[in-house]
Amino acid sequence: MQTMVERGCGLDVHQATVVACLLVALNNGTVKKQIRTFNTTTRELVKLREWLLSEGCTHVAMESTGVYWKPVFAILEGPFELVVANAQHVKKVPGRKTDVKDAEWIAELLCHGLLRSSFVPPKPIRELRDLLRYRRKLVESQSAERNRLLKLLETANIKLSSVATDVFGVSGLLMLRALIEAKATPQEMAQLAKGRLRNKLQDLELALEGKIEEHHRFLLQLQLDRLQAVEKDLAKLEQHIQEKLQPYATQQALLQEIPGVDWTLAAVIIAELGVDMTVFQSVSQLASWAGVCPGNNESAGKRKSSRIPKGNVYLKTALVEAANAAARAKGTYLRDKFYRLKARRGYKRAAVAIAHKILVAIYHMLSQQVSYNDLGDLYLDTRNKNHLTRNLIHRLERLGYAVTLTPHQKAA
Repeated sequence: MQTMVERGCGLDVHQATVVACLLVALNNGTVKKQIRTFNTTTRELVKLREWLLSEGCTHVAMESTGVYWKPVFAILEGPFELVVANAQHVKKVPGRKTDVKDAEWIAELLCHGLLRSSFVPPKPIRELRDLLRYRRKLVESQSAERNRLLKLLETANIKLSSVATDVFGVSGLLMLRALIEAKATPQEMAQLAKGRLRNKLQDLELALEGKIEEHHRFLLQLQLDRLQAVEKDLAKLEQHIQEKLQPYATQQALLQEIPGVDWTLAAVIIAELGVDMTVFQSVSQLASWAGVCPGNNESAGKRKSSRIPKGNVYLKTALVEAANAAARAKGTYLRDKFYRLKARRGYKRAAVAIAHKILVAIYHMLSQQVSYNDLGDLYLDTRNKNHLTRNLIHRLERLGYAVTLTPHQKAA
């Protein structure tokens, strides 16, 4: 097999150790092999880099093992061409398995050009990605805490969520604090309502007549404190995210032109995809990487399953969220296409299909730096005008009408 890389190193990365196998192709056709083991402390990883530089190594490959590859990648980044391979793609033939043999196998695959590198964005994008993924965790913890609080209110037979649309709005928070203080009557607490909620004063009085005890108030106070702390952390985090997004203001503005994409989703898309689309061979490869295209599982001419691949979970969920929002944007092509697909294929398949269309638009917008061009909600009708006209005539005739079509005369 032809050797593509003359000096390549394969790394078998673990939490505490890194086994390195360096292969050097000599002029006489033989291969020189060196095996070394390093700890994963910073000092040891620097020694690994210096050793590879002294041996003239040009390419380094490793598996994407959990998060253990990230510090190794950070120290080796720069002087080497790094390949972070999918662990599913580098499995060795079953047999004797050791860390040394795994490192040798990775090195052989690297030197023969059989490894496909995973997408690792540049450092500024990786930092932005960490911030937005942590923001998602904070939002999820905030939602979980709110659900626990609502469950506690139901335990105390406080039916506030049945009357108020937003228990955590201005009126709801005032009533929750009044419940904790235990000094106001249900009638007095109902008078704390603001805006349109004042039209439900009688319902509020009945909803606030619960059996709330001291341990309910204690837990309620703790949960409100946690919610306030999360809100402060979210505000601080979002301010820092806005600062990190400044170099990508142009791309963010372009993405927000797409129906259903707000600043948060645009930031997630930039953090997960980056702004350089040349790292993907085509828009089809990008859709597969994101996990918003049908899967391929065919054998003997029979298609067994078309489930979408796992892909990038953070990007996939952001795209589906944008698709759900686009389905509510009136007068747009995405909304019209969503409801046509939903009628034939169901809600979930329609949402994934619209997410795919949004991703295709993102690819071309970022590649060519062009604005979003909405085709309009009548685009699909104009493409099949004759077919649509014939179907509508048949439907009216089945209802008992005689249909005569007269072309509309355009004004001169």
